[in-house]
Amino acid sequence: MGGSPLTGQPSARHGRALVARIAEHPARLIATSFALLIVAGAALLALPVARAGAGHAPALTAIFTSASAVSVTGLGLVDTGTYWSGFGQVVILALVQVGGIGIMTVTSFVLLLIARRLGLQSRLIVQMEASIRDLASVRRLVRAVIVLSLVFEALIAVILTLRFWLGWEMSFGRAVWNGVFHAVMTFNNAGFALWPDNLTRFVTDGWVCVTVAIGLLAGGLGFPVWLELRRAPLGWRRWSLHTRLTVAMSGVLVAVGVGSFLALEWGNDRTLGPLSVPGKLLAGFFQGVTPRTAGFNTVDYTALGEGTLLTQDLLMFIGAGAAGTGGGIKVTTLAILFLMARSEIRGDADVNAFRRRIPVGLQRQAVGVTLIALVVVLVATLAIMLDSGASLSLALFEITSSFGTVGLSAGLTGTLSTFSLVVVIIVMYLGRIGPQTLAVALALRERSRKTRNAEESAIIG
Repeated sequence: MGGSPLTGQPSARHGRALVARIAEHPARLIATSFALLIVAGAALLALPVARAGAGHAPALTAIFTSASAVSVTGLGLVDTGTYWSGFGQVVILALVQVGGIGIMTVTSFVLLLIARRLGLQSRLIVQMEASIRDLASVRRLVRAVIVLSLVFEALIAVILTLRFWLGWEMSFGRAVWNGVFHAVMTFNNAGFALWPDNLTRFVTDGWVCVTVAIGLLAGGLGFPVWLELRRAPLGWRRWSLHTRLTVAMSGVLVAVGVGSFLALEWGNDRTLGPLSVPGKLLAGFFQGVTPRTAGFNTVDYTALGEGTLLTQDLLMFIGAGAAGTGGGIKVTTLAILFLMARSEIRGDADVNAFRRRIPVGLQRQAVGVTLIALVVVLVATLAIMLDSGASLSLALFEITSSFGTVGLSAGLTGTLSTFSLVVVIIVMYLGRIGPQTLAVALALRERSRKTRNAEESAIIG
């Protein structure tokens, strides 16, 4: 017999047993869940009802779009606003929403609503997906993730809707849909837009550009940071080391991104050159923020100079904050690498920041994540170059954009062969699940050994 509808005890036992079984391999669970979501999304996008025109989308187009949406990247082979029907656009929005928040976070939130509590196994799953170390904070995180996402998206949607309706003379219904769609894309750092030119028509519209830029930064900070900021918004001394590193490094990267873009593109007649000084500053600010895994653009990226493409590569590779909606190796990883270099230069025995010592295990994880990410990007770039004949700068830009789940394109993606597109799909997938899954997997593998090998030095440099 089944469990009582009031107590549900047998069902609860079965649920706990299932969670315990799948939690034995949380990394495998996360990777498989994202893969299944991509397949499910591709199946929906391949339906005739998902396409605005006659027939159905080709399998490769459906899979590529689904992978791009689930990984919150935003790269596309077709124009989102004209190729996909309303149904198809809703599917893309849903895939981005689930991919941005995280499958396991959503699942755990549902479990929390049903059972009113999370067991240790469930907490471990959420810990892996959200890249948090304190198991006691998981319950708070799971609740707050949904609330924060909806609040931010609602605020962005309201501002964009009013601007589209009153400032761009769209019908109210169309303005609402555009506002909601781009609000979800904004907070989840996905670059899908419903216009063929992305957001270039809004290059001098401060309401749109500033709203989107702030939304991108908000989504990229990471949910644990927002939880702490909500508790102590101005309490710098009360913030954890993670929050301090994330906020400080994010500020530095925004300044570097904005400054480098303005300096390198100020006189480019095909990008910032024709704009007024206020327009240049607004466009420079927007394009300095968007490489942090966002993917929106208000200037033509096919017209950027080589130096600008390289600086954008670096920003895309670094990405956003841990446990946020962005990709990349994460800003805290970069911060730890810089702190390690500083300590080595000074000859310090420990790596310290804000009067806190960085654990050796965390340092090894930062190095491991960065090196593996570099290998993925370089190998994929080489594969694209050999297959398509593309230049190093273009191939590196597209692959770094894919790995960082950014979605910016210098015009190469639409010209790639099936083999190269499959490479891009794999890189987007690895970019979404790779850094965070790898970091926690390395942490879970840490163990103390009863014996140690004899020490011997090697020459460095």
